Amino acid sequence: MHISRAQIREAADMIQKQSSIQPRIGLILGSGLGVLAEEIQDPVTIPYGQIPHFPISTVEGHAGQLVIGTLENQPVVVMQGRFHLYEGHELASVTFPIRVMKELGVDTILVTNAAGGVNESFEPGDLMIIRDHINLMFRNPLIGPNDPELGPRFPDMSQAYDAELRQLAHRVAEEQGIKVQEGVYAGVLGPSYETPAEIRMIRKVGGDAVGMSTVPEVIVARHAGIRVLGISCISNMAAGILPQPLSHEEVMETAERVKEKFIGLVRGILRQL
Repeated sequence: MHISRAQIREAADMIQKQSSIQPRIGLILGSGLGVLAEEIQDPVTIPYGQIPHFPISTVEGHAGQLVIGTLENQPVVVMQGRFHLYEGHELASVTFPIRVMKELGVDTILVTNAAGGVNESFEPGDLMIIRDHINLMFRNPLIGPNDPELGPRFPDMSQAYDAELRQLAHRVAEEQGIKVQEGVYAGVLGPSYETPAEIRMIRKVGGDAVGMSTVPEVIVARHAGIRVLGISCISNMAAGILPQPLSHEEVMETAERVKEKFIGLVRGILRQL
């Protein structure tokens, strides 16, 4: 599936007709973290199904709508729920909203997710600033013809997660007395959770947390020249670390427990952007 500039423009036009706000910052809210969208002032909410060429989100804990408004006096566009490859979407569909954000004028994206802790010094409820990622999905959303208007054929990924934004996040966390971790996010396809052997492999290759999203969106954001800050909510310890099975319910419960801390951190970062 190839996304054309006409499709991007069509989706952006429809969104711009709904709101006079010109968003500068995009937020992608992962499992159980969509509560942040409820904090937006003067919100205009558009269900994904109404936006041309947008796929539909099917995951519990994902509202499946775009919200435009202001947060901490910043004009924002927020994805309340995202798309995943395991839902059967094409990579072009999963990353289409990033293209539309760029078309709307977004130059910075804050991407969040719920992730399993691989680093044994982490605990459920920790927030991890993403320093880098490992693409264990073994698929890349830029495969196929490249439109030079959208970005370069071979985009640089040496600073996929912006160093200045990471420093800002640490500073804000310190001001708020929030303990944050920093580490490498390993992106896998899912939807089955990883086996203990897979987790041992991920730890050996340098992964600190593991999840089923984020990597394709970040690749496309960097291709489009958008700065990225990533935050993982460590919602559970990955397979084989604790003697208990993994469940999506646990992910949602942890997200609920840390939501105040998470909202405080994101608001603090937005204030200083």
